[in-house]
Amino acid sequence: MSDLTKVPVTVVTGFLGSGKTTLIRHLMQNAGGRRLAVLVNEFGTVGVDGEILRSCADENCPEENIVELANGCICCTVADEFIPTMEALMALPQRPDHIIIETSGLALPKPLLKAFDWPAIRSSITVDGVIALADAEAVAAGRFAPDLSAVEAQRAADDSLDHETPLSEVFEDQISCADLILLTKADLVGEDGIAAARAVIEAEAPRRLPILAVTEGAIDPSVILGLNAAAEDDLAQRPSHHDGLDDHEHDDFDTIVVDLPEIADQGVLVTAIETLARELNILRVKGYVAIVGKPMRLLVQAVGARVRCQFDRPWDGAPRRSHLVVIAETGHVDAARIRAVLGA
Repeated sequence: MSDLTKVPVTVVTGFLGSGKTTLIRHLMQNAGGRRLAVLVNEFGTVGVDGEILRSCADENCPEENIVELANGCICCTVADEFIPTMEALMALPQRPDHIIIETSGLALPKPLLKAFDWPAIRSSITVDGVIALADAEAVAAGRFAPDLSAVEAQRAADDSLDHETPLSEVFEDQISCADLILLTKADLVGEDGIAAARAVIEAEAPRRLPILAVTEGAIDPSVILGLNAAAEDDLAQRPSHHDGLDDHEHDDFDTIVVDLPEIADQGVLVTAIETLARELNILRVKGYVAIVGKPMRLLVQAVGARVRCQFDRPWDGAPRRSHLVVIAETGHVDAARIRAVLGA
């Protein structure tokens, strides 16, 4: 690669639990000869997604090419963390052919795109495309893209209701900023559900966007990588609820990390997580758990009351420490209650 050639960057955005990490794992395992680098941005102090991706490292994307920033939103720490990290990736002994950024599920993508205009990286990096993932089942049910007329009717009946929830704003901003939409977990909803989700997104999108249905992140990388969108140059075509603001906040969400003892019964843990979603409006739970008598660690991924568990790798002598990251809207994080329900 010539030093005058800009390295393409793909930004993968999407709501909590939409399947971003699963997609990136697939891209890493099907790189097609590209040398990849991956930057993962998570809220909280425990980097679950980064650890999942590092477990998939290979010659196309070695472990040193996988970097995690867990100290807050990357677009809020541009000078201190994001720019130096991108410069470090560009200075690797073998320069990456393509960089993939997995944003936090709570992130607004447009402020991140603005960071690519910084002189320190603008001449060497370009945003090849923004890929927005949307959970087909959730979108088909209308959870993150409410019917505005219905919301207005509710407001008329109850002055305490807001016109839009913080979740819908995040969802709409991610759709508005995208070059391509992936409807994930398509196997859970069937053709009718996909059609319903597609209609919702088409109604929210500010311009015509390609929308593809995928299951388990399985999609030809050539469909995603190589869009040549130069997204940093057409920000005006990517409207945001936060346009005109100098910064943005994440005060609508809170995160805690819960350390657990070894769990004797996986089913009891799943029931506890379902209880959190039902009684405390917990949005997302993810992490690793040690199960008594099991040599492998249990990867836990929950979106609302939908919980997925799988044994992903042996502990291999590492401390059998269980910890879960719990994310909820502000006002719903009752730390004592959460720990009690989880048996911490």
